Amino acid sequence: MRGQVVEFHLDRTLSLPLGVQLRGLVEYAITFGALKPGDKLPSVREMAEQAGVAPMTVAQVYRELKQAELVYSKPGSGTYIADASQTLLHSDQRLTELHRRIDHLIDCARELGLCPGDLAALVNNRFQHQQRQASVRHVLLVGNFIDSARDYARIISDTLGERVRVDATTLSLLTTDAATRAQANCADLILTFAHRRREVMNLLPGMRVVNISFIPSGRTRRALASLDPLARVLVVSIFPEFTALMKIGVQRFAPHVQSVTVVQRDSSELTRLLAIADVLVYATGAEALTQLLSPGQQAFEYRHTPDSGDIQRVVAPLLSSDVL
Repeated sequence: MRGQVVEFHLDRTLSLPLGVQLRGLVEYAITFGALKPGDKLPSVREMAEQAGVAPMTVAQVYRELKQAELVYSKPGSGTYIADASQTLLHSDQRLTELHRRIDHLIDCARELGLCPGDLAALVNNRFQHQQRQASVRHVLLVGNFIDSARDYARIISDTLGERVRVDATTLSLLTTDAATRAQANCADLILTFAHRRREVMNLLPGMRVVNISFIPSGRTRRALASLDPLARVLVVSIFPEFTALMKIGVQRFAPHVQSVTVVQRDSSELTRLLAIADVLVYATGAEALTQLLSPGQQAFEYRHTPDSGDIQRVVAPLLSSDVL
Protein backbone atom coordinates (compact mmCIF):
# COMPACT_ATOMS: atom_id res chain seq x y z
CA MET A 1 0.00 0.00 0.00
CA ARG A 2 1.17 3.53 -0.72
CA GLY A 3 -0.53 5.00 2.35
CA GLN A 4 0.42 4.44 5.95
CA VAL A 5 0.77 0.83 7.03
CA VAL A 6 -2.52 -0.15 8.64
CA GLU A 7 -2.66 -3.18 10.90
CA PHE A 8 -6.16 -4.59 11.08
CA HIS A 9 -6.17 -5.87 14.65
CA LEU A 10 -9.57 -6.18 16.30
CA ASP A 11 -10.43 -5.64 19.95
CA ARG A 12 -12.21 -8.71 21.29
CA THR A 13 -13.00 -7.00 24.57
CA LEU A 14 -15.56 -4.82 22.75
CA SER A 15 -19.18 -5.94 22.42
CA LEU A 16 -19.17 -4.82 18.77
CA PRO A 17 -19.23 -7.69 16.22
CA LEU A 18 -15.83 -8.36 14.65
CA GLY A 19 -17.12 -7.81 11.12
CA VAL A 20 -18.45 -4.38 12.05
CA GLN A 21 -15.12 -3.55 13.70
CA LEU A 22 -13.19 -4.58 10.61
CA ARG A 23 -15.40 -2.57 8.28
CA GLY A 24 -15.05 0.40 10.62
CA LEU A 25 -11.26 0.12 10.60
CA VAL A 26 -11.16 0.26 6.81
CA GLU A 27 -13.70 3.11 6.61
CA TYR A 28 -11.86 5.08 9.31
CA ALA A 29 -8.53 4.56 7.54
CA ILE A 30 -10.04 5.87 4.29
CA THR A 31 -11.68 8.85 5.97
CA PHE A 32 -8.56 9.95 7.81
CA GLY A 33 -5.99 9.26 5.11
CA ALA A 34 -4.29 6.09 6.32
CA LEU A 35 -5.54 4.39 3.15
CA LYS A 36 -5.28 6.30 -0.12
CA PRO A 37 -7.02 5.83 -3.49
CA GLY A 38 -5.36 2.94 -5.30
CA ASP A 39 -4.01 1.29 -2.15
CA LYS A 40 -4.49 -2.47 -2.19
CA LEU A 41 -6.24 -4.23 0.68
CA PRO A 42 -5.01 -7.65 1.83
CA SER A 43 -6.63 -10.60 0.12
CA VAL A 44 -9.59 -12.19 1.88
CA ARG A 45 -7.35 -14.95 3.22
CA GLU A 46 -4.58 -12.53 4.31
CA MET A 47 -7.06 -10.20 6.00
CA ALA A 48 -8.73 -13.13 7.77
CA GLU A 49 -5.37 -14.26 9.17
CA GLN A 50 -4.33 -10.75 10.19
CA ALA A 51 -7.64 -9.86 11.84
CA GLY A 52 -8.26 -13.33 13.27
CA VAL A 53 -11.69 -13.77 11.71
CA ALA A 54 -13.28 -16.22 9.29
CA PRO A 55 -12.69 -15.60 5.55
CA MET A 56 -16.45 -15.38 5.03
CA THR A 57 -16.54 -12.46 7.48
CA VAL A 58 -13.89 -10.63 5.46
CA ALA A 59 -15.70 -11.41 2.21
CA GLN A 60 -18.91 -9.90 3.62
CA VAL A 61 -17.05 -6.77 4.79
CA TYR A 62 -15.49 -6.34 1.34
CA ARG A 63 -18.92 -6.71 -0.28
CA GLU A 64 -20.35 -3.99 1.98
CA LEU A 65 -17.42 -1.69 1.20
CA LYS A 66 -17.98 -2.26 -2.53
CA GLN A 67 -21.67 -1.48 -2.18
CA ALA A 68 -20.70 1.81 -0.53
CA GLU A 69 -18.30 2.42 -3.47
CA LEU A 70 -15.36 2.77 -1.09
CA VAL A 71 -13.41 -0.08 -2.71
CA TYR A 72 -13.39 -1.87 -6.04
CA SER A 73 -12.06 -5.18 -7.33
CA LYS A 74 -9.72 -5.98 -10.19
CA PRO A 75 -10.31 -9.55 -11.37
CA GLY A 76 -7.27 -11.65 -10.56
CA SER A 77 -5.54 -8.74 -8.86
CA GLY A 78 -7.34 -7.88 -5.63
CA THR A 79 -9.37 -5.21 -3.84
CA TYR A 80 -8.37 -1.55 -3.98
CA ILE A 81 -9.40 1.72 -2.35
CA ALA A 82 -11.67 3.69 -4.69
CA ASP A 83 -10.95 7.25 -5.78
CA ALA A 84 -13.84 9.45 -4.68
CA SER A 85 -13.16 11.82 -7.58
CA GLN A 86 -14.01 9.04 -10.03
CA THR A 87 -17.04 7.58 -8.25
CA LEU A 88 -19.61 9.79 -9.92
CA LEU A 89 -17.84 9.94 -13.25
CA HIS A 90 -17.77 6.15 -13.51
CA SER A 91 -21.33 5.51 -12.37
CA ASP A 92 -22.88 3.10 -14.88
CA GLN A 93 -26.33 4.62 -14.46
CA ARG A 94 -25.11 8.17 -15.09
CA LEU A 95 -22.98 7.13 -18.04
CA THR A 96 -25.93 5.32 -19.58
CA GLU A 97 -28.06 8.46 -19.24
CA LEU A 98 -25.25 10.60 -20.67
CA HIS A 99 -24.90 8.28 -23.66
CA ARG A 100 -28.64 8.51 -24.27
CA ARG A 101 -28.47 12.31 -24.31
CA ILE A 102 -25.44 12.29 -26.59
CA ASP A 103 -27.25 10.01 -29.03
CA HIS A 104 -30.20 12.41 -29.06
CA LEU A 105 -27.83 15.33 -29.69
CA ILE A 106 -26.24 13.51 -32.60
CA ASP A 107 -29.68 12.81 -34.12
CA CYS A 108 -30.56 16.51 -33.87
CA ALA A 109 -27.24 17.49 -35.44
CA ARG A 110 -27.84 15.16 -38.38
CA GLU A 111 -31.30 16.64 -38.96
CA LEU A 112 -29.63 20.08 -39.19
CA GLY A 113 -27.01 18.76 -41.57
CA LEU A 114 -24.07 19.31 -39.19
CA CYS A 115 -20.89 17.29 -39.66
CA PRO A 116 -19.02 15.80 -36.65
CA GLY A 117 -16.53 18.70 -36.63
CA ASP A 118 -19.32 21.29 -36.55
CA LEU A 119 -21.06 19.47 -33.73
CA ALA A 120 -17.84 19.19 -31.71
CA ALA A 121 -17.17 22.92 -32.14
CA LEU A 122 -20.73 23.78 -31.12
CA VAL A 123 -20.56 21.59 -28.00
CA ASN A 124 -17.20 23.07 -27.03
CA ASN A 125 -18.45 26.64 -27.44
CA ARG A 126 -21.58 25.98 -25.39
CA PHE A 127 -19.55 24.23 -22.70
CA GLN A 128 -17.21 27.21 -22.39
CA HIS A 129 -20.19 29.59 -22.29
CA GLN A 130 -21.82 27.65 -19.46
CA GLN A 131 -18.56 27.58 -17.55
CA ARG A 132 -18.40 31.38 -17.73
CA GLN A 133 -22.06 31.80 -16.77
CA ALA A 134 -22.18 29.09 -14.11
CA SER A 135 -24.24 29.96 -11.07
CA VAL A 136 -23.15 29.37 -7.51
CA ARG A 137 -22.97 25.66 -6.70
CA HIS A 138 -24.56 24.34 -3.53
CA VAL A 139 -22.65 21.79 -1.46
CA LEU A 140 -23.93 20.15 1.72
CA LEU A 141 -21.58 18.64 4.29
CA VAL A 142 -23.15 15.87 6.39
CA GLY A 143 -21.30 15.39 9.66
CA ASN A 144 -21.86 13.74 13.02
CA PHE A 145 -22.21 16.88 15.19
CA ILE A 146 -23.55 20.22 14.01
CA ASP A 147 -20.86 22.48 15.51
CA SER A 148 -17.96 20.55 14.01
CA ALA A 149 -19.88 20.09 10.72
CA ARG A 150 -20.26 23.86 10.43
CA ASP A 151 -16.56 24.31 11.04
CA TYR A 152 -15.80 21.73 8.35
CA ALA A 153 -18.19 23.48 5.95
CA ARG A 154 -16.47 26.81 6.53
CA ILE A 155 -13.05 25.32 5.77
CA ILE A 156 -14.36 23.63 2.62
CA SER A 157 -16.00 26.89 1.52
CA ASP A 158 -12.73 28.79 2.00
CA THR A 159 -10.95 26.19 -0.13
CA LEU A 160 -13.49 26.16 -2.97
CA GLY A 161 -14.04 29.91 -3.24
CA GLU A 162 -16.97 32.28 -3.46
CA ARG A 163 -18.81 30.52 -6.30
CA VAL A 164 -19.59 27.58 -4.03
CA ARG A 165 -21.96 27.74 -1.06
CA VAL A 166 -21.27 25.10 1.56
CA ASP A 167 -23.88 24.35 4.22
CA ALA A 168 -23.74 21.83 7.04
CA THR A 169 -26.10 19.35 8.61
CA THR A 170 -25.87 16.08 10.51
CA LEU A 171 -26.86 12.50 9.84
CA SER A 172 -29.32 12.73 12.73
CA LEU A 173 -31.09 15.74 11.21
CA LEU A 174 -31.25 14.05 7.82
CA THR A 175 -32.87 11.05 9.47
CA THR A 176 -35.46 12.90 11.53
CA ASP A 177 -36.18 16.21 9.78
CA ALA A 178 -38.06 16.32 6.48
CA ALA A 179 -37.09 19.95 5.82
CA THR A 180 -33.40 19.06 6.11
CA ARG A 181 -33.83 16.22 3.61
CA ALA A 182 -35.67 18.57 1.25
CA GLN A 183 -32.75 21.01 1.44
CA ALA A 184 -30.29 18.21 0.84
CA ASN A 185 -32.18 17.06 -2.24
CA CYS A 186 -31.66 20.51 -3.79
CA ALA A 187 -27.87 20.44 -3.36
CA ASP A 188 -25.47 19.92 -6.26
CA LEU A 189 -23.20 17.71 -4.20
CA ILE A 190 -23.29 15.98 -0.81
CA LEU A 191 -20.04 15.50 1.12
CA THR A 192 -19.56 13.23 4.11
CA PHE A 193 -17.20 10.84 5.88
CA ALA A 194 -16.34 7.54 4.22
CA HIS A 195 -17.92 5.62 7.09
CA ARG A 196 -21.18 7.60 6.75
CA ARG A 197 -21.50 7.50 2.96
CA ARG A 198 -23.63 4.38 2.81
CA GLU A 199 -26.14 5.79 5.33
CA VAL A 200 -26.33 9.15 3.57
CA MET A 201 -26.87 7.48 0.20
CA ASN A 202 -29.75 5.47 1.68
CA LEU A 203 -31.35 8.64 3.07
CA LEU A 204 -30.86 10.58 -0.16
CA PRO A 205 -31.37 8.11 -3.01
CA GLY A 206 -30.32 9.49 -6.37
CA MET A 207 -28.23 12.30 -4.89
CA ARG A 208 -24.54 12.72 -5.59
CA VAL A 209 -22.74 11.69 -2.38
CA VAL A 210 -18.95 11.82 -2.15
CA ASN A 211 -16.67 10.96 0.76
CA ILE A 212 -13.72 13.23 1.51
CA SER A 213 -10.62 12.78 3.63
CA PHE A 214 -9.93 14.42 6.98
CA ILE A 215 -6.62 15.01 8.75
CA PRO A 216 -5.81 15.91 12.37
CA SER A 217 -5.94 19.67 12.82
CA GLY A 218 -2.76 21.63 13.37
CA ARG A 219 -3.81 22.41 16.94
CA THR A 220 -4.36 18.70 17.66
CA ARG A 221 -0.98 17.74 16.22
CA ARG A 222 0.78 20.40 18.27
CA ALA A 223 -1.03 19.38 21.46
CA LEU A 224 -0.09 15.73 20.98
CA ALA A 225 3.51 16.54 20.17
CA SER A 226 3.84 18.64 23.35
CA LEU A 227 2.57 15.95 25.76
CA ASP A 228 4.79 15.07 28.69
CA PRO A 229 6.47 11.70 27.95
CA LEU A 230 5.52 10.49 31.44
CA ALA A 231 1.89 11.59 31.27
CA ARG A 232 -0.86 9.01 31.62
CA VAL A 233 -2.97 9.75 28.57
CA LEU A 234 -6.58 8.61 28.30
CA VAL A 235 -8.13 8.69 24.82
CA VAL A 236 -11.92 8.51 24.63
CA SER A 237 -13.65 7.47 21.43
CA ILE A 238 -17.34 7.86 20.67
CA PHE A 239 -17.81 5.42 17.83
CA PRO A 240 -16.85 1.89 18.88
CA GLU A 241 -15.85 0.76 15.41
CA PHE A 242 -13.06 3.36 15.44
CA THR A 243 -11.74 2.73 18.94
CA ALA A 244 -9.03 0.38 17.68
CA LEU A 245 -7.48 3.12 15.54
CA MET A 246 -7.64 5.98 18.04
CA LYS A 247 -4.52 4.80 19.84
CA ILE A 248 -2.63 4.53 16.54
CA GLY A 249 -3.61 8.10 15.70
CA VAL A 250 -2.37 9.45 19.03
CA GLN A 251 0.87 7.50 18.90
CA ARG A 252 1.58 8.80 15.42
CA PHE A 253 1.94 12.37 16.71
CA ALA A 254 3.01 11.51 20.27
CA PRO A 255 5.38 8.53 19.88
CA HIS A 256 7.31 9.69 22.94
CA VAL A 257 4.39 9.04 25.32
CA GLN A 258 4.55 5.63 26.95
CA SER A 259 1.16 5.39 28.68
CA VAL A 260 -1.78 5.66 26.27
CA THR A 261 -5.12 4.04 27.08
CA VAL A 262 -8.06 4.11 24.69
CA VAL A 263 -11.63 3.55 25.83
CA GLN A 264 -15.16 4.09 24.53
CA ARG A 265 -17.26 6.84 26.02
CA ASP A 266 -19.85 4.35 27.31
CA SER A 267 -17.29 2.03 28.91
CA SER A 268 -17.93 1.00 32.50
CA GLU A 269 -14.24 1.72 33.16
CA LEU A 270 -14.41 5.36 32.04
CA THR A 271 -14.93 6.92 35.48
CA ARG A 272 -12.04 5.00 37.03
CA LEU A 273 -9.70 5.74 34.13
CA LEU A 274 -10.60 9.44 34.14
CA ALA A 275 -9.69 9.65 37.83
CA ILE A 276 -6.12 8.44 37.28
CA ALA A 277 -5.39 10.13 33.94
CA ASP A 278 -3.09 13.13 33.63
CA VAL A 279 -4.39 14.09 30.18
CA LEU A 280 -7.73 13.44 28.51
CA VAL A 281 -7.81 13.37 24.71
CA TYR A 282 -11.46 13.21 23.67
CA ALA A 283 -13.11 12.65 20.31
CA THR A 284 -15.22 15.40 18.78
CA GLY A 285 -18.63 15.24 20.42
CA ALA A 286 -17.37 14.12 23.83
CA GLU A 287 -16.70 17.61 25.21
CA ALA A 288 -18.91 16.98 28.25
CA LEU A 289 -16.23 14.71 29.71
CA THR A 290 -14.12 17.74 30.57
CA GLN A 291 -16.66 18.60 33.28
CA LEU A 292 -15.66 15.41 35.13
CA LEU A 293 -11.98 16.31 35.46
CA SER A 294 -10.27 17.45 38.62
CA PRO A 295 -8.03 20.53 38.92
CA GLY A 296 -4.64 19.83 37.41
CA GLN A 297 -5.88 17.38 34.80
CA GLN A 298 -5.45 18.52 31.20
CA ALA A 299 -7.79 17.91 28.28
CA PHE A 300 -8.01 18.65 24.59
CA GLU A 301 -10.08 17.53 21.63
CA TYR A 302 -8.73 15.18 18.97
CA ARG A 303 -10.10 17.38 16.21
CA HIS A 304 -9.97 16.60 12.51
CA THR A 305 -10.21 19.03 9.63
CA PRO A 306 -11.04 18.51 5.94
CA ASP A 307 -7.97 17.79 3.83
CA SER A 308 -7.72 20.87 1.59
CA GLY A 309 -5.68 18.93 -0.94
CA ASP A 310 -8.43 16.33 -1.20
CA ILE A 311 -11.05 19.07 -1.62
CA GLN A 312 -9.12 20.53 -4.55
CA ARG A 313 -8.46 17.11 -6.09
CA VAL A 314 -11.86 15.51 -5.57
CA VAL A 315 -14.55 18.14 -5.03
CA ALA A 316 -13.49 21.07 -7.21
CA PRO A 317 -13.37 19.03 -10.46
CA LEU A 318 -16.79 17.51 -9.74
CA LEU A 319 -18.36 20.93 -9.25
CA SER A 320 -17.03 22.08 -12.61
CA SER A 321 -18.05 18.85 -14.34
CA ASP A 322 -21.11 18.37 -16.52
CA VAL A 323 -21.74 15.09 -14.65
CA LEU A 324 -23.37 17.13 -11.90
